Amino acid sequence: MSQFKSVEYVYCPSCGAKIKDRLIDAQVVKVCAAQCGFAFFNNPVPVVAVIVEMPEGVVLAHNVAWPEGMFSVITGYVDPHELPIDTAIRETKEELGLAAYDAKWVGHYMFHAKNQLIIAYSVKAQGELCLNHELDAVKIIPKHKLKSWPGPTGQAVEDWLARSLSR
Repeated sequence: MSQFKSVEYVYCPSCGAKIKDRLIDAQVVKVCAAQCGFAFFNNPVPVVAVIVEMPEGVVLAHNVAWPEGMFSVITGYVDPHELPIDTAIRETKEELGLAAYDAKWVGHYMFHAKNQLIIAYSVKAQGELCLNHELDAVKIIPKHKLKSWPGPTGQAVEDWLARSLSR
């Protein structure tokens, strides 16, 4: 069972009328009872995961909000009007201070617990590591020692490793 809690609308955020459920394309959608046009489909939020590869290995980071010892690849929300590949390059610069290049699509994965669509890329990066306020530690794991973990970012790492180590 998902820990994600859906938004519960009682009143329409556009006109203030009551919200009702309507079955649209085999899913329950919250719609405005006054028919102003508002409909809430609860679509997943797009998030980019970035496998950052430096000459020494893959960068895994610890977010300040996570439990101690938990590391993962770089992640970030896709900004309005931004392509996910551009998000990968931007997040690498913002979170690690590194210049990313040679971005390649790895795959897409559902993170049901947070209703997120994870869009994974790998990038090569150069420069001096400089963590932003979201991160407090990094590890650089040699590619041949990197192992996946449960969850969508771990699945992305597993898929990337399978492709990159077979070359």
